Amino acid sequence: MHVRDFREGDRSALIALWKACGLTRPWNDPHQDIDRAAQARDATILVGHIGGALAASVMAGHDGHRGWIYYLAVDPAHQGRGAGREIMEEAALWLASRGAPKLELMVRTGNQQAEGFYEALGVEREAVTVYSRWLKPAAGPFGPRGHSSRSDIDR
Repeated sequence: MHVRDFREGDRSALIALWKACGLTRPWNDPHQDIDRAAQARDATILVGHIGGALAASVMAGHDGHRGWIYYLAVDPAHQGRGAGREIMEEAALWLASRGAPKLELMVRTGNQQAEGFYEALGVEREAVTVYSRWLKPAAGPFGPRGHSSRSDIDR
């Protein structure tokens, strides 16, 4: 797999990959998420190509304290062959090169496939609860984001 930084020409294939992997949510516009990461100094989107097709992705960011992983995706046709492990390692290297001492990620409750994947990589479950509150109202065609009491994770 060839891993490189996101390019604007990857956008359509990237969003299609996220949708195929069940990562998109009505309250998170994937175009806006891509734009925010592409414009941020301390974030990146890495994409992996296999045979010329976009087959994997990960969004990584460093908040000055920890590194964070979002949108880790591997095309279902390529899952179980090491692409997820490889792109996750690339994200870890990117974060470490920016001084992040630890990486963090969130998994939606009930996503046993993701839990098993991360545990196989040696990522440890933490005894924390994530809280959130929307700071901006919903905009565009994605409608209301819901209530801050939702039990699912927004990213």
